[in-house]
Amino acid sequence: MTVGFQVVATDGAARCGRLTTAHGVVETPCFMPVGTVATVKAMKSDDVAATGARLILGNTYHLMLRPGAERIAALGGLHKFMNWPHAILTDSGGFQVMSLAGLRRIGEEGVEFRSHIDGSKHLLTPERSIEVQHLLGADITMAFDECTPFPAERAAVEASMELSMRWAERSRGAFVERAGHGIFGIVQGGVHPDLRERSARRLTEIDFDGYAIGGLAIGEGQETTFAMVEATVPFLPEERPRYLMGVGKPADLVGAVKRGIDMFDCVLPTRSGRTGQAFTRAGPLNLRNSRHADDRAPVDRGCRCPACTGYSRAYLHHLVRSSEILGAMLLTAHNLTYYADLMTAMRDAIAEGRLAEFAVP
Repeated sequence: MTVGFQVVATDGAARCGRLTTAHGVVETPCFMPVGTVATVKAMKSDDVAATGARLILGNTYHLMLRPGAERIAALGGLHKFMNWPHAILTDSGGFQVMSLAGLRRIGEEGVEFRSHIDGSKHLLTPERSIEVQHLLGADITMAFDECTPFPAERAAVEASMELSMRWAERSRGAFVERAGHGIFGIVQGGVHPDLRERSARRLTEIDFDGYAIGGLAIGEGQETTFAMVEATVPFLPEERPRYLMGVGKPADLVGAVKRGIDMFDCVLPTRSGRTGQAFTRAGPLNLRNSRHADDRAPVDRGCRCPACTGYSRAYLHHLVRSSEILGAMLLTAHNLTYYADLMTAMRDAIAEGRLAEFAVP
């Protein structure tokens, strides 16, 4: 079999599920910490696991450039390379390549680009993207797509979506089926519901193990994001996992789960941890603020993370203001724990039929 997915409870459009991979079972809804270059920044792998995460994200573009997919494969694969025994999903590299602007050229074959590291020239095709992800040993491989910029004219969005659908078919054909590993297609179509529907229908015809909604959280605003989720979910198979890419803030996660999304990733909790922001059950805190300088309280009294069980706001404020590495480590661990606990709380609410009243500050 490839990856397995079972819906175990529902509450309105929301679902609890179990995603079974070659490296363990992931309870959904879930949040994936971002480990772009084979590391979740400021965290050791066992510390990431201690937050409750069982699925993280790596990136094709960055890892193929440095240290190289073939090198990682020769060293035993990405799981062994980064000492992560749980599941890994790899982004296809499409988003990163598209962000290179003047350094890339898009064609039917793929994307020709110059490395942001040394200027070397590369061609990333759907087939090469899938090959790189195979070499990395990803449990979940993502189809290669073009992330359509926002804003864009409808004609450009439609052409981009159609190109992504052709690349999706090539990605599916290049994927090597094996036990516990699967490939997800990515719905595109910008902020146009009919294009989203067409994309979703085409992907289900190709038949993927799961379906992502891409091309959102790039400036269109929460209301539009949710509208596009609502326009897409009805056309995705109920028995397959749904992944909203690049989202987001706690309120974004809650709203998307209520609309039927199972999986998320975002750099926000780790990036915020490195810049002194903590997410808490009472709302976000800026630990750089001088009002915390003499505060003996923990960041969040209800939190189980090392920052909250061992240190005061005053100490964390000192670390942040002094640019000490430990501050980034502790606040990143806290934020990832908060996100993991938020997903657990939503799973419990779905199982108990009370998600409608669930909210975050």
